[in-house]
Amino acid sequence: MSSAEVVAVYPNRIRIAVHDPAELSNDPVEVGSYLKIFDSSHGSIIAIIENYSIELRPGKDAGADREKVYLIEAIPLGFITNDGHFSRGGGGVAIPPKKVSVAVKDEVQEIYNTIGGDRRFHFAQLAQDTSVDVPVDGDKFFSRHIAVVGSTGSGKSHAMARIIQNATQMRDDDEYGEYHLNNAHIVIFDIHSEYRTAFPGANHLAVDSLILPYWLLNAEELQDLFIESNEEQSHNQVATLKKSITEGKKRSFIGSEERRETIHYESPVFFEIDEVLAAIKAKNEERVPTKTGDRAGPLFGKLDNFLTRLENRVTDRRLDFLLGDRAKNVELEDVLRQFTGYDPNSLANVTVIDLSGVPFEVLSITVSLVSRLLFDYSYYFKKLNSASVDTPLLLVYEEAHKYVPKSGLAKFSSSRNAIERIAKEGRKYGITAAIVSQRPAEISETIFSQCSNFLAMRLTNPEDQNYVKRLIPDSLGPLTESLPVLSSGEALLLGDAVVMPSRVIMDQAVPAPSSSDVRYMREWIRPWRDVNFATVVDDWQK
Repeated sequence: MSSAEVVAVYPNRIRIAVHDPAELSNDPVEVGSYLKIFDSSHGSIIAIIENYSIELRPGKDAGADREKVYLIEAIPLGFITNDGHFSRGGGGVAIPPKKVSVAVKDEVQEIYNTIGGDRRFHFAQLAQDTSVDVPVDGDKFFSRHIAVVGSTGSGKSHAMARIIQNATQMRDDDEYGEYHLNNAHIVIFDIHSEYRTAFPGANHLAVDSLILPYWLLNAEELQDLFIESNEEQSHNQVATLKKSITEGKKRSFIGSEERRETIHYESPVFFEIDEVLAAIKAKNEERVPTKTGDRAGPLFGKLDNFLTRLENRVTDRRLDFLLGDRAKNVELEDVLRQFTGYDPNSLANVTVIDLSGVPFEVLSITVSLVSRLLFDYSYYFKKLNSASVDTPLLLVYEEAHKYVPKSGLAKFSSSRNAIERIAKEGRKYGITAAIVSQRPAEISETIFSQCSNFLAMRLTNPEDQNYVKRLIPDSLGPLTESLPVLSSGEALLLGDAVVMPSRVIMDQAVPAPSSSDVRYMREWIRPWRDVNFATVVDDWQK
């Protein structure tokens, strides 16, 4: 009897009986190893070992010891021809399969090397054998939305930082000679201020340097910022706000009368917020003259709560980046330049938007406005450049569950709509999204369902595991059962861009993001340290 034989074939797996593992391979054979199953003279099925069990069978002769048989279950990944061409799927296994062997390192590497030339993008190695590089098709990886998921401590931020570092270091010196910056344009929404250390030369925008003018907000964002939808007078508030802002934009517009008449509520035109506040206050205090004197106007006293909210927002120093003087004295072009890395004083591949100082009540609006501006920029750029895209953008949404949840709450509607629009239409205009989250089950399914490439790291929450299994494009079945036991830095790399689904180990980001766990024991064994509370309080109060 041969050392290994196929004993069962199912639609998505193959069962193999192995009588002597030593004859199968000189190297250890383990879960995750690759097998070659020959079913014809034309090539072989490549399969990955999912699990194995040991069965004791009666010996061949009476009284003989029972025979130990290893039953291996493997998931077919693709078909490789005798000339080395690999294709996903493979069609099925012809009956009866002829032979089973372990795919050696060189054979596995040759499969991955089918991605070559300028499409090859590399950031990981095979977890079972780190000497095997696992490249992806860079065009398919970046032009289609990416999902990076994993529990806290699984290495998501390190993985995303390494991918971006590798992307910004790519060069085509043969054609263009030596140069410092390539044409990568990446925007990171950094909610925990982790990426500053990973990209010291990036364009860093925090609340003290970010400029995001209120006059660029659309109707939904303006209403999220200024109006409580559950208030009795919310319909009057919306109507008054719309009229006051439209009139304010027309007053401030410098241009022809013909153009002025085309301005509407959502036109990206400046208006003075203090004038809008004064107009609404006048409406709230309006009295209508009558023959016998005057009487209260239709909205007299009905906008009190609205006015209080408006005044609180305008005078809130935390919102200076949105409603303060610097937001009034900036052009739309300058706003776009700061996000796309085209600052005249310091060009940069990467823009890190530090959202850690943005008040939570305007976090969704901030993400929404930046996302929408970059989508519109990409749309008009392509429209004006003969349908070509010379500056494709990647938007990285860290901790995306915090501002695009499945929740139907109105306060998340603007960011959810903006990112869903990018997810559904962005590829046509050269703008793609990388969704990074530790709680994928809480994110809008519309967004995740548009992702074509997945980097699934350790997930310990059963709800998140099941959610990811449903969304993963490859029919891998229980291969994803390894999600809760992956080591830090390990991931399942799946999707259109990778030759075949792979368990990989990620390269370390250098320099690394500041997302490592606090070293409690290292700090606690040190001598007592003083704290300068005055500087902490001063910064807090500012």
